[in-house]
Amino acid sequence: MKKILIIWMMSVIGAVAVQPQSVEASIDHIEMLVGEQAHVTLKAVAKESAKVEFPQFQPTQYVTPGVEVLACQPQEDKQADEGFVERSMVYTLTSFDDTLYYIPPLTVKIDGKPYESKSLALKVLTMEVDTAHADKFFPPKGVQENPFQWSEWSPIFWLSVVLLIILAITYYIYIRLRDNKPIITHIRIVKKLLPHQKAMKEIEQIKADKMVTAENSKEYYTKLTDTLRKYIEERYGFSAMEMTSSEIIEKLMATQDQKALDELRELFTTADLVKFAKYSTLINENDKNLVSAIDFINQTKLENVPTEETVKPQLSEADQRSMKTRRVLKVVITALLIASALLLAYVVYATYQLIN
Repeated sequence: MKKILIIWMMSVIGAVAVQPQSVEASIDHIEMLVGEQAHVTLKAVAKESAKVEFPQFQPTQYVTPGVEVLACQPQEDKQADEGFVERSMVYTLTSFDDTLYYIPPLTVKIDGKPYESKSLALKVLTMEVDTAHADKFFPPKGVQENPFQWSEWSPIFWLSVVLLIILAITYYIYIRLRDNKPIITHIRIVKKLLPHQKAMKEIEQIKADKMVTAENSKEYYTKLTDTLRKYIEERYGFSAMEMTSSEIIEKLMATQDQKALDELRELFTTADLVKFAKYSTLINENDKNLVSAIDFINQTKLENVPTEETVKPQLSEADQRSMKTRRVLKVVITALLIASALLLAYVVYATYQLIN
């Protein structure tokens, strides 16, 4: 009795442990028109370690006479029960004869053992032709001539490409011009004081500061002679500020009367004595020298001289290069725009001529 029970239990365990390996075939639709396609899916359930071999067909090979195989496409494996996996292959079929086809069983080898699927059927239909109204059908049209020849349009095409390139270059140069900021210069009109006006203004300041009556004669004569030197330098155009008193008098002798120069010589002599020899002067002597300076200025001043001066800014080398670059860029942009306009006009005209 125990032996019988053991044998029965082993058979049950074996039945549970061994799952059947199977092959199944299906078709997505059993009817199709001539030239359409149908898909047959062949599935095989086997152990994961099993070697599965599906039937292979070459393109245009017949699976059965009249039915061609267009492609064989393997699919991704799917997990089945524990330890088993489902593998599949899809076959794309077509036919060009209207009849009912019998697709024989497909054989799959699992670990070298053949397993057959069930057979399938495929009905191929054709379009019904209304032979009673043949006038509704028209023969195939003849070969239509090309609407244009490439040789006719190629010049327009390449000119259009050139036009686009020119426009791109023009835009690039415009960006360069925009980034290169213009240098704005302002010409100013400046009102200037004439030499004698400047000198008289400084003498008035000497009077206002009461330097004539001051005890410090050196400061007074230094200020007075510096004023005269500046006046002479601007009036006659030589460097009086760097010359000695005698040199100034000698330079002026060719242009001034002797009396005016004698007074000026006396003034410079007194100033030199005060500044270098610590000579002390009297107030009336200071007044006399101040009057002599004023007389000299009044006798030698120029009245009919423009009092306005045009001041033009001086540009640096970098600014001059920048202005030159901007001028060149503007000329190039203008030339490119003119060329672009001419090209565009020609392309439009040539296109209109070909179309019409």
